[in-house]
Amino acid sequence: MNAPTQASHLLPTIALRPVPQAFLEALQQRFGAQCSTALSVREQHGRDEGSLQAPPPSAVVFAENTQDVQDALRLADEYAVPVIPYAAGSSLEGHLLAVQGGISIDVNRMNRVLSINAEDLTVTVQPGITRKQLNDAIKDTGLFFPIDPGADASIGGMAATRASGTNAVRYGTMRENVLALEVVTALGEVLRTGTRAKKSSAGYDLTRLIVGSEGTLGVITEVTVRLYPLPEAVSAAVCSFPSIEAAVHTVIQTIQLGVPIARCELIDAHSVRMVNQHSKLGLREEPMLLMEFHGSPASVQEQAETVQELAKEHGGNAFEWASTPEERTRLWAARHNAYFAAVQSRPGCRAISTDTCVPISRLADCLLDSIAEADASGLPYFLVGHVGDGNFHFGYLIDPNRPEERERAEALNHTLVARALSMGGTCTGEHGVGIHKMGFLRDEAGSGAVNMMRAIKQALDPKNILNPGKIFTL
Repeated sequence: MNAPTQASHLLPTIALRPVPQAFLEALQQRFGAQCSTALSVREQHGRDEGSLQAPPPSAVVFAENTQDVQDALRLADEYAVPVIPYAAGSSLEGHLLAVQGGISIDVNRMNRVLSINAEDLTVTVQPGITRKQLNDAIKDTGLFFPIDPGADASIGGMAATRASGTNAVRYGTMRENVLALEVVTALGEVLRTGTRAKKSSAGYDLTRLIVGSEGTLGVITEVTVRLYPLPEAVSAAVCSFPSIEAAVHTVIQTIQLGVPIARCELIDAHSVRMVNQHSKLGLREEPMLLMEFHGSPASVQEQAETVQELAKEHGGNAFEWASTPEERTRLWAARHNAYFAAVQSRPGCRAISTDTCVPISRLADCLLDSIAEADASGLPYFLVGHVGDGNFHFGYLIDPNRPEERERAEALNHTLVARALSMGGTCTGEHGVGIHKMGFLRDEAGSGAVNMMRAIKQALDPKNILNPGKIFTL
C-alpha cells in the first residue's frame, strides 16, 4: 500500500483482528470472481477522500443483490471478521478505513431503481445508485431528488452518513428524506424499517436509527426516499458583500422572513479567488453568496426581489444572474469544486478540513472568530458554507512534508469545533463522525448518550464486526 501520511497518528491504536485463511477460502468458494484479494483492488477500497490512512482490507466482495450481502455477513459473523460497506468512496472522515482489518463489501453493482411511485412522490433504489444516476432515471416523471452533497455520492452512503448539502435549507437532509430502508444485520438477517406512508407513530423509529449510523449497525441494501416536483422556474444569482458579517446577516434576515430560498451558499474572498483561477470565472473577489430560487415564475421573482433588497441594506452589490441552465450548471460546478480549487492553489498540498453547524444566530460570530484565528496562523485556508442552515466547511492547506503545519491545522480544527459546540452547535453537520470526530462526539453528546449508543451497537452487533472503530470505540 502507499506509505501512510502524517495523518496516520490520528487513527485509533487498535490491533488488527485476524482474518482466517479459512474465511477467505469460504468467500472465494461462495463468490468466485465477485471476490478479489488483489492489492490494487484492496487499496482502492481502503481509503476515502479524507487524509487518514490505514492498511487495506483483506478482501473485497462485489455484492450484486441482498442475498450476496447476507451471505457475506453470515460468513463474517461465523469467523468474527469486520465488514466495511463501500460505495462511491466519497466520504471524508475515515468511514471506509479498515482500522481493525476485515473485508469490504462493495455495493456499486447494486445500482438499480426498484420502483417509482410518482403519485406518492417516492422512489425505492438499491444503495449503489448515485444521486446523479437517480435523477437521470426519474427525469421523465417531472420529479427530482434534491439532496446534493456536492460529490456524486451513492444514495446508500448518503443515508449512512446522514448527508445533506446545498439544497438542505429548503428540502432538508437525508434524515428528513429517507422514509424506509432494507438493512442486513450483523447476523445476516434482513430488516425492513419504515414504510412509504408520510408519517407513522408505530414503535421505535428504526429508520432514523440506521440513517447516520455509518455502517456500524447494518449494511443498507434498499432505500426509499422522498421526491419533489421539478420547479416550474429556477433562477440563480451571486451577490458580493463588503464583509462576511454583512453576507451572514442578509441570510439570517432571509430565513427569518420565511423566504423559501432553495440554495444559499457562502464563499469567502480567499476561496472566490481560488474558484476563479480553477474554473476560469470572473467573480468579484469578495465574500459572496450564491443563491438559487425555485417555484413559479412569479414566486421566484418575488423571492429574488426580497433577498436583493435585504442584501442592499447590508451593502451587497447588485445581483449577477445565471439565467440559463448552462450558466447555473457552471456556477454550481464551480461551487462544488471549491475544495479542489483550493488544493490546486498550493501544488503538492493536502487539505485538512472540517464541517460544523451552529444555530444561524451564532453563525457570524463563529465564522469571524475562526477567520481571525486562521489569518493569524499563517496557513492558507478556504471557507465555504451552506449558510442557510448554519453549516460551513473550513479547510487548511498544508505541506504534508511539514509536520508542524499539520499540527497547526489540527489545532485550529479542534478550536473551531470546540467553538461551535460552545455556541450550541454540532461537531459535524453532514460529514459524519467516522474516526476523526469521535472525541468531539463525546464532548457534544456526553458520556451518557455515547454509552447508550454503545449499548445499542453491542445489542445489534455483539461481535463488533460492522465497521468497527467508527463513531466510538468499544
